[in-house]
Amino acid sequence: MLRYLFRRLLSSLPIVALVLTVVFVALHVAPGDPVRLYLGPGADAAVAEQIRHTSGLDRPLVVQYVDWLAGFARGQWGTSLAQHRPVARVLGDALGPTVLLASVSLLLTYILGLAVGVLQALWPRSRLDAALTAATATAQALPAYVLALGLVLVFSYGAALWGWPAALRLPAIGAESVAADFLTPGARLADRVRHLMLPVATLAVIGAGGVARFARASMVDALRQPFVVAARARGLAERRVVLRHALRNALLPLATLLGLQLPALFSGVVFVETIFAWPGMGRVAVQAVLSRDYPVAMAVTAVFAVLVVFGNLLADALAALADPRVEVRE
Repeated sequence: MLRYLFRRLLSSLPIVALVLTVVFVALHVAPGDPVRLYLGPGADAAVAEQIRHTSGLDRPLVVQYVDWLAGFARGQWGTSLAQHRPVARVLGDALGPTVLLASVSLLLTYILGLAVGVLQALWPRSRLDAALTAATATAQALPAYVLALGLVLVFSYGAALWGWPAALRLPAIGAESVAADFLTPGARLADRVRHLMLPVATLAVIGAGGVARFARASMVDALRQPFVVAARARGLAERRVVLRHALRNALLPLATLLGLQLPALFSGVVFVETIFAWPGMGRVAVQAVLSRDYPVAMAVTAVFAVLVVFGNLLADALAALADPRVEVRE
């Protein structure tokens, strides 16, 4: 198993390198000068040239890329051109909020998607199945920014305009209130949960659409297996047949779906964090691109690429461990 995962990791490295190369070239050939953006339009040309030389931006593009790649491999991620802080510190401050948002969203995605998929499988070709199929297909097709703006319009601005109770008016900006430092620990936790609701709902609803469709197909197939028919023939309760026999086997293919969910999750995080001003890596990446902060943008891209590769390896390992029938060729 370990040898197989190591080979998969080695085969993924060229893909990561290709992604980093494309992003590096795209950032540097895009219009805009980070030095001019920082100094302003009336900056002295000599000062701008001196800063550009000090930052290494006047060197050939290939040399810049090789130096950045070598430094990144050694853990030297450079200094932010816009914030004048080490890139590792910038990403360290943003990593926690992103991990919190992504992990809660992923958990709710699988809970909601699995519940809807099992419900559809128990009553296939019914009106409920047709309605949930339409709902999950719509949710899966919705762009993250469209759903996010719709939730803000209803539960933030609309709730205040229509006079909804305070409990239903959800904040749309930031991770906590301005006066969060003066709240008690319990009140501050409740405030953080309220700020988390709309971003999590955006990612969970979209992700649950795909999980539900996959879970429905897997559950329908499991309910038709001979061991389920035999369990029903032995007179076991339907609840036990569904939960202990069909559902446990239907969960196995969902492990492989994790590798497909992570890229969509991280791409959705970028839009969601930007719309809700969530202080995570997605928002940092957008700000870095807009300000031509090359070291930060490249570091965020590298971290996301590594996380996606790790997700695919984790999905392979979970599938092999959960189902002995999965063949692992070492």
